[in-house]
Amino acid sequence: MKAADLAGRPVLVMMSRWPAFGRCKRRLGATIGSTAAATVQARLRTHTLTVAQELHNDGLLSLRLALSGGPSRREQQRLSAKVIDQGKGGLGLRMRRQMLEASKGSSPHPVLIIGTDLPDLSRRDLCCAIEALHHHPLVLGPARDGGYWLLGLGRHQAQACPAWLFSGLPWGSEHVLSTTLQRAQSRGWPVWLLDEHNDIDRMEDLSPWLA
Repeated sequence: MKAADLAGRPVLVMMSRWPAFGRCKRRLGATIGSTAAATVQARLRTHTLTVAQELHNDGLLSLRLALSGGPSRREQQRLSAKVIDQGKGGLGLRMRRQMLEASKGSSPHPVLIIGTDLPDLSRRDLCCAIEALHHHPLVLGPARDGGYWLLGLGRHQAQACPAWLFSGLPWGSEHVLSTTLQRAQSRGWPVWLLDEHNDIDRMEDLSPWLA
């Protein structure tokens, strides 16, 4: 699909670590081993990329893959997505950087950011997020651990990309979602919550996926 055909369409940024021995899923790797953890990460990324790529091919969004520890150029060509580097800094800084980059363009458009730890992610999940962004400035996908699996900003909010959404959050704790909701409420931002999902960080998270 030509770039011009995607002008004004939502942009989906997938943020992921490249699945390499000892560099991804460290909490899971402490239990099942680094090699097995890297295999899990690769399968999760493939699933998420497949779901997102279908929407890209249908013209419903533009897809960007933001990697930490990226693949070789030959491997990038197999990913069927625009590959960019996440850059340095903490998670909040890297997310905001990707949001600002994705929001650039001649016409405003919504931007969504997701990870790749979602074995039950479906096409419906992303379509619901896109639809909600037509009516709400901020869309969040709650995770069972107190974080969120998706963050979406409406077209004008994505261009502004306020720092309060990303700075000083207790990343990795059970308070990420609640803190974000409190900040949005204090600024008068209506928030739409999607269905809750569970990401895979620990051994117990694998059980439903492997059942």
